[in-house]
Amino acid sequence: MGRVQPGLCGLSNLGNTCFMNSALQCMSNTPPLTDYFLKGKYWDELNVNNPLGMKGEIAKSYGELMKTIWSGQFTYIIPRCFKLAVGKFAPQFSGYQQQDCQELMAFLLDGLHEDLNRVKNKPYIEMKDADGRPDEVVAKEAWENYLKRNNSIIVDIFHGLLKSTLVCPVCSKVSVTFDPSCYLSLPLPVRKERQMEIFLVKLDVNERILQMKVTVPKMGCVQDLCEAVSKLADIQADRLVVTNVYNHRFQKIFQGDEGLSNILEQEKIFVYEVAFARNGDSNYIILPLCMRDKRLKTGMNNYAVTLFGHPLLVSVPKYDCSYELLYNTILRHMFRYVHQPSSGDRWWIENNRKGFNGEVEMAIEDNSDNDQLRYRLENIDDSDTEGTRPPSLFTIVHVNPYANVEVDKLKNDGKPLKLLDSMYLAIDWHPMAKEKFYDEKQANEYVVHESVNTRFSQKHQVIQLSECLRLFMTTEKLGAKDPWYCPKCKKHQQATKKFDLWSLPQVLIIHLKRFSYNRYWRDKIDTLVDFPIRGLDMTHYAIDPDHGPATYDLIAVANHFGGMGGGHYTAYAKNKETQQWHYFDDSSVSSASEENVVSKAAYVLFYLKKSEAETSSSRKGRTLITSQNGQSLSNEEDYSMDIH
Repeated sequence: MGRVQPGLCGLSNLGNTCFMNSALQCMSNTPPLTDYFLKGKYWDELNVNNPLGMKGEIAKSYGELMKTIWSGQFTYIIPRCFKLAVGKFAPQFSGYQQQDCQELMAFLLDGLHEDLNRVKNKPYIEMKDADGRPDEVVAKEAWENYLKRNNSIIVDIFHGLLKSTLVCPVCSKVSVTFDPSCYLSLPLPVRKERQMEIFLVKLDVNERILQMKVTVPKMGCVQDLCEAVSKLADIQADRLVVTNVYNHRFQKIFQGDEGLSNILEQEKIFVYEVAFARNGDSNYIILPLCMRDKRLKTGMNNYAVTLFGHPLLVSVPKYDCSYELLYNTILRHMFRYVHQPSSGDRWWIENNRKGFNGEVEMAIEDNSDNDQLRYRLENIDDSDTEGTRPPSLFTIVHVNPYANVEVDKLKNDGKPLKLLDSMYLAIDWHPMAKEKFYDEKQANEYVVHESVNTRFSQKHQVIQLSECLRLFMTTEKLGAKDPWYCPKCKKHQQATKKFDLWSLPQVLIIHLKRFSYNRYWRDKIDTLVDFPIRGLDMTHYAIDPDHGPATYDLIAVANHFGGMGGGHYTAYAKNKETQQWHYFDDSSVSSASEENVVSKAAYVLFYLKKSEAETSSSRKGRTLITSQNGQSLSNEEDYSMDIH
């Protein structure tokens, strides 16, 4: 095999291991780390007895891998031995499921650090509170204490220092700590909103169902959805009930304070306008009901029940509602697609006699409680149809929430029904009545609101890296589930927290937090983050007054394509010998244009700090211009990033 350029060696995919390959290519193209391993320095610093380490196995396996990649003998290799070594100490990476590239990087950096820790016996260090002392004193103390227990090539190259400030909202106690950091995980300042498609069922029985799209806070509550629908449909928000409809029944009826994160995108959400406010008149009750087609099975003594149509929410008096009132109220809700037979409808009378007699006889033989049907059939008088009550189209039964078990039949005896808040009802249609009087086409028709065809616009189609950095350093309030224990109050408080950069490392790893998820909601942000390839000036972000210049050039990018729970990882990296960019896609390596490196897929960025001589030289060649607000800017594109 002919010689190839050292470092341009692909890594075979062993089965969903592209996340590992991407991470390794970024780390492989980090010059100070790779030089350390290629020169064999790690053999002198192996700490095989470190209880927090991996007995030196991760460092040795990684070192062998780097030597092979940079040998110039292979266009690609199979990193099976390395994967086995990682899986031995990190079970989450032992299988062949897709994992997170950044999480593997974090594990590798920590594993290499402990395997190569120059401190053999870690002393006990008692942490001291800042207690109002100057930041310079506390930061110096924190860094020196850290080095007494942690001193390795990883610390030399990747570790910086973060300042964390917590303030108690009750007693104003200020707690300042300085903590080493191996990488920066930056949030993306995008609109935290989502669009939800819903079907609105209005109270006006002449109105068809309205398909709409509304914009709601991604982590908002059901009340926010009601408010959004209210604005578009001009309906009081407290007269809207949000439901999840599945298989022609209510799978769930949501409370106003439930999180929208509980509602998945694929769920069919129906919002109903009801006659009174949800928390209004306690003398009324909202009853959920579905429609059932109940037919006697041929040659059998039991029924086949099929759900159909859209379920309904019906408001009736809670304590003074008769069967007849409930029946008529339900019928009014279906006014648009159900027409009531007249008392003289000869078709109904004739088909009652012809079609239902057998069903009645079977019901009687089976001891079924079908009194309603038997009463109507036995009391129809062909000669006296004028002025008589039209026959019922359906009977009303109390069912379980799945509508597959009958709890009780409601009695039409003129007395008030016993209605409960947790009650689910079904209306069982007589088959012939459904065929003649129920218009399925009309029932399923809906109108498409203009919001459905309106594209959801993001304010920030392009995010600057500087925006992410500023957001990272913005003061925020801790969540109710993640409080801070205030030593002065002696209790947990929802403190405010702020991060600042104190000192910056030689190699700056920036993790863009594209993934957000909780128990119910998972999302990936695909918005383009614009980051400089050369001349990322971080000097003004470091708050240490004695911090020197900190200007960085990009050397590698880990990319993620696709959505949550899958997708594909690749990497861009600049070869340390040729200074040319290449694209690494598992076993494939190809030349890359610098302009393609910045993309929506960028996930983890590796920046190498320029030497002071390089920084000084590049700044001398810059011509300063003044922006409209009087700010000094460089006329070079590489320094176009706003850092103030």
